[in-house]
Amino acid sequence: MHEPQFLLFASDAELLAVWGGVFLLLAGICSFMERRRTRRAQINRVGWVPWTGLFLTCMVIGGGLLAISVPAMLQG
Repeated sequence: MHEPQFLLFASDAELLAVWGGVFLLLAGICSFMERRRTRRAQINRVGWVPWTGLFLTCMVIGGGLLAISVPAMLQG
């Protein structure tokens, strides 16, 4: 499997920004799944995945990675 060209020559800050974006996307998916679980038709069917905790964890990690990478990317 070949790496994409933009990842092959990416700096550490760019890689952190990519991973931060991935974690924020995952947090959005977790938020959607939590909303879907709360609006279910059968109230007695309780889910087992802690979507809120996963959402908060992914948001903190993604936000932290972006907070670290953006200043380094702006400096060049």
